[in-house]
Amino acid sequence: MESVLSLNAISKSYGKIKALNNVSYNVPKGSVFGILGPNGSGKTTMLGIVLNALQADTGSFSWFGMPGSPATRKRIGSLLETPNFYHYLSAVDNLKITQAISQRGNEEDIHKALEIVKLTERKNTRFSTYSLGMKQRLAIGAALLGNPEVIVFDEPTNGLDPVGILEIRELIKELAQQGKTIIMASHLLDEVEKVCTHVAIMKRGTLLTAGAVDEVLSNEDIVEISAANMDKMVEIFTNYTGVTHIKKQESNNTIQLFLKLGEANLEAVNKHCFDNGIVLNHLVLKKKSLETKFFELTNN
Repeated sequence: MESVLSLNAISKSYGKIKALNNVSYNVPKGSVFGILGPNGSGKTTMLGIVLNALQADTGSFSWFGMPGSPATRKRIGSLLETPNFYHYLSAVDNLKITQAISQRGNEEDIHKALEIVKLTERKNTRFSTYSLGMKQRLAIGAALLGNPEVIVFDEPTNGLDPVGILEIRELIKELAQQGKTIIMASHLLDEVEKVCTHVAIMKRGTLLTAGAVDEVLSNEDIVEISAANMDKMVEIFTNYTGVTHIKKQESNNTIQLFLKLGEANLEAVNKHCFDNGIVLNHLVLKKKSLETKFFELTNN
């Protein structure tokens, strides 16, 4: 798959602190790529380097197969922190100022951007009257000026209420559907899992894993089952072929059977229960949550 961004052994230190340690990965074209990690994991430093705001100590990166340059930078929109919009000006006037400073796009682009971020009806009202979610959408509108191919966000839902988070999540999905590549740094597992197609998980400047979300999560099969007699279920699966371990979930009266990837056979599990006098009322193949995988990786 074609990459829009390739990182090759990027390292960056601040004195004795290693912010990034030999980080390499590729961002596929058309993906929603989440850079996930707790605060201090190096996410913002990484974005600063690829957007030419910071200099790496060692390593290199390329955009669209070329070294980073003013020409490639024009193809990238970014939102690393909320722009300093003028509170007494309207959305249109604020974007006109942004456009004049950045030299990105034209007046037609301003109206297109406002339409995409769903602020057309409020385009002539003062920025000071906007909710936090609207202010963030206007900031995304500023990043869309010039119709960039790639959009880079740093913690795009930070500080927003649930409604604002949902608005930004849906907007990111819409931008991806338009064919744009989205790169977003976040410490929010839920956000990455709900909007991203690919993920890189970082811890203290080190890349732990990177790839398609499904590939990162799917290193084993989890079969969740439930019946009246939980203890009997645990007993009959203790030596079941392929089961690596069993987890009882008292909260919802289920047990989870963990098997090697690709070895779960729901029909065989159901038959094994029936042959042992157990009638299941719940049988489902579950995917490991990103939260589970994240804590497995970062707590080692």
